[in-house]
Amino acid sequence: MSEEIGGRLDPTDWSRPVVGVLGGLGPAATSVFLDVLIRATAARSDQEHVDLLVSQHSTTPDRTAGILEPGAPDPGPVIVRDAVMLERAGVDLLVLPCNTAHHYARQVEAATTVPLLSIVETTARTAVESAAGAPIAVFATEGNIHAEVYQEAIAAQGGTSLVPDRALQDDINHLIYGQVKAGAPVDLDLFDSCIDRALEQGASTAVLGCTELSVVYDQHGYRGDARLVDSLTELARITVRQAGKELTELFR
Repeated sequence: MSEEIGGRLDPTDWSRPVVGVLGGLGPAATSVFLDVLIRATAARSDQEHVDLLVSQHSTTPDRTAGILEPGAPDPGPVIVRDAVMLERAGVDLLVLPCNTAHHYARQVEAATTVPLLSIVETTARTAVESAAGAPIAVFATEGNIHAEVYQEAIAAQGGTSLVPDRALQDDINHLIYGQVKAGAPVDLDLFDSCIDRALEQGASTAVLGCTELSVVYDQHGYRGDARLVDSLTELARITVRQAGKELTELFR
């Protein structure tokens, strides 16, 4: 048992590497990430799962507003402080299950010494491999699109991104903010329409580059849909591997 309550993790109690989860961005997406991570880990007992320390900081200022709106509260310093807190507690690596928040990844990396696994980089790599040279539609928040988070990551992997037109982006925004984040029922016909329109505009694959869309993917029967590359799933996969665990057959 740890000698100090609230001190660093006792290495005799925790299996290394311990993963620190910068969560709450948003809360439902973090919950789904944890569930997907558990399902992705080939474990025969509780003790064979990945040890995690989770910060569910739901009151972190909105990331899209921080990028787009002058004078809006800045989420960057909040995310950085949470990362430092987790590092001081003794985690060995960090994950951030929010795509838009990766706009602030360099700030986190500058303030910490433990690795930050990139949901964006690993998703872009899988999408480029899946697309086989065809354009990749980016389904993400307005802030993510404006900051070119995925456009740059896809280009770095040798791929070409397709940014939704205004009408399609408005519908994606509504799915994210008006439905998933609001706790409202998800309009699956609208979600299907977004995918169909992206393919009609020339994409072969759509990246679900917002973890609220990952909630739709995971909870409404889209897992295994070859048209989609889900960022939360890709983050779970790389987390399992980096933690030295095996993936279950469904996630290999």
